[in-house]
Amino acid sequence: MPESLISLPDGFAHLMVDWQRQHGRQSLPWQNTQDPYRVWLSEIMLQQTQVTTVLDYFHRFLRRFPDVASLASAPQDDVLALWSGLGYYSRARNLHKCAQEVMARFGGSFPRSAEDLQTLPGIGRSTAAAIAAFCFQERVAILDGNVKRVLTRVLGYGEDLAAAKNEKALWTLAQDLLPAQAADMPRYTQSLMDLGATVCLPRKAQCETCPVSALCQARARGEPLAYPVKTRKLKRSSATLWLLWAVNAQGQVWLQKRPDKGIWAGLFSLPVFESESDLLAAWPQGGEPRYIASWKHVLTHRDLYLHPVQMQGCEQMPPVCEGQWVGSDTWPVLGLPAPIRALLVS
Repeated sequence: MPESLISLPDGFAHLMVDWQRQHGRQSLPWQNTQDPYRVWLSEIMLQQTQVTTVLDYFHRFLRRFPDVASLASAPQDDVLALWSGLGYYSRARNLHKCAQEVMARFGGSFPRSAEDLQTLPGIGRSTAAAIAAFCFQERVAILDGNVKRVLTRVLGYGEDLAAAKNEKALWTLAQDLLPAQAADMPRYTQSLMDLGATVCLPRKAQCETCPVSALCQARARGEPLAYPVKTRKLKRSSATLWLLWAVNAQGQVWLQKRPDKGIWAGLFSLPVFESESDLLAAWPQGGEPRYIASWKHVLTHRDLYLHPVQMQGCEQMPPVCEGQWVGSDTWPVLGLPAPIRALLVS
């Protein structure tokens, strides 16, 4: 149904705010604060990542980088090392760049408007709105995946969100639904996140416990799971990677730093090759190769078929590829891709 034909439900924001106060999540460590650094950090970590996974990383980051100044001044390798295992490493690189720009452009204080926040690396429209709403009570709408699901169901908005014009129309509707009082913005914004994360789920709409079920067009039509509509599917690709697991007599492993672009950008990794023959040619002085069982590592848009080959040799004749010998006292604290870390600790 086009935006012009959508009728906004009366009392939606009021019901959501009341529900969040009584039944929403209250004890997450980035809640009940107006510190934009903590809110920003949580918003970036929570992109494509479950709350339960983020909790430990969030506490570790705050211990190491308690404020934006300490994060900005840290080496990027230290940031990537702390992020190791959380995935989507471009978030960590942008996190570091963003902190540096906050210091350079805004004197160490996050800008107070969503419009200005969007000019920072890694902060999109919805993330900027979340920071501005939570910390500065700006009347601006968020529209992440959970919120799209909640709003399209409540409004019965069945237009295909794969089309930019339809998503733009949903943004307008989301803005029209905001509470009139700026003071309600933090709790209202949290209510949308909470409802999408705990009640209005992708494969199960728990309409019996939803505070706005009486207003929900999708429920009235008996098809809540039909929303949101998005026809364009992600195109998946695959790649086969051969991993040289070179070990010397001292137990050190040969690690190389990945390029700034491409897979595992900026992280430390076992050397990666496109073929078995290229791998074997990279360390002619290595001992008899031991082939480790291969496995598939799934990324958002790509499947990686990993083939590790372990070889033993001496420190004086290292592999003929970029890298360095790294001991077991050092590599655990480096930024390593999750499958490489899992392999080394196995």
